[in-house]
Amino acid sequence: MNFFGIGLPEMVLILVVALLVFGPKKLPEVGRSMGKAIRSFQDASKEFENEFKREAEKITETTPQPMEAKLEEKPTLAPAETAQETEEPITATTIDKE
Repeated sequence: MNFFGIGLPEMVLILVVALLVFGPKKLPEVGRSMGKAIRSFQDASKEFENEFKREAEKITETTPQPMEAKLEEKPTLAPAETAQETEEPITATTIDKE
């Protein structure tokens, strides 16, 4: 059994020390008050997290979205059209001309 990284032998040792320090009569009262303190800490933590999320959502809603750049639309040529536009095919006679 592992609770908060503390094994069973460590838990027993902590319980024995708490029993010696607070006594058997006050131990339930101390445990109850510690439980309440932990619960209030958890509630405050959840409230902080929820408030943080709400503020982040407000910021996202009020921040203007970046506008997309409009690209100039150029008609694209089909491969057959570009093949017809080639100047002169490379042949053996073309190389001889130079």
